[in-house]
Amino acid sequence: MTKDTSKVNPLENEAIYIIREVAAQFEKPVLLFSGGKDSITLVRLAQKAFYPAKIPFPLMHIDTGHNFPETIAFRDALVKELGLELIVRNVQDSIDEGKVKEESGRYASRNSLQTTTLLDAIEEFKFDACIGGARRDEEKARAKERIFSVRDDFGQWDEKNQRPELFDMLNGQINLGQNVRVFPISNWTELDVWSYIERENIEIPSIYFAHTRETFLRDGLIWSSDDEVVYRDENELVEERLVRFRTVGDMSCTAAVLSDAADIASVVQEIRDSTISERGARIDDKRSEAAMEKRKQQGYF
Repeated sequence: MTKDTSKVNPLENEAIYIIREVAAQFEKPVLLFSGGKDSITLVRLAQKAFYPAKIPFPLMHIDTGHNFPETIAFRDALVKELGLELIVRNVQDSIDEGKVKEESGRYASRNSLQTTTLLDAIEEFKFDACIGGARRDEEKARAKERIFSVRDDFGQWDEKNQRPELFDMLNGQINLGQNVRVFPISNWTELDVWSYIERENIEIPSIYFAHTRETFLRDGLIWSSDDEVVYRDENELVEERLVRFRTVGDMSCTAAVLSDAADIASVVQEIRDSTISERGARIDDKRSEAAMEKRKQQGYF
């Protein structure tokens, strides 16, 4: 059966155009890379944008220290295979320097602590454009944001003061101290990303596919118990379950879903049938109604 790629192709063209505009309009861009499916998709798009040359800017990972091991291993293998420059900055260093305070308790996470480390890294390397894989369909705060999203000299986002983007006109002019967050796949959906991964035969971390894992239940969500990062009460029973992860964030804030989808085609079909957002398994988005928007206002990606 012939696959329908009629929707994916225009999105690919748009994303490549945006990435090329970043290279043309900014002096020191960087691609923020987490090892997740969206940032892996961005790498493929950037490869296409500049082929046969190499990607002309580095990748940067803000490492919380609580990432899934599968993701870190994949990150390192990918940059080695493609010969890319990878910059890693660690949240643990921000904690050790007293810039942020480690959370404690059953809902403790380092996810929000990334903001300080990210802003310090942007200042350290004087990056004027940071490319990321956020999409408008993920969360309502992200739906408000432009493709070229200006941050002030404190790294803050003002959702009420954004530039119009008409007729694909992307304005990269910024004042001293400002920088821009760029979202080439902003108009894609989760299904678009997976369909593109399937079409391009892109390798992704094994954690996205069904596997047997030691897990426990809390608040109706399935948590990994394979490590000491995730807080677990004594009465929370550990059981083996067949699960996969739809989104890959910190282990401490990213829940799994029951699934037997062991390959790309099965995942694509599962997403087609799903009625729940992929970020429904991210506890950090549930802290308040405006949790994501508040983090973005403070400088979160």
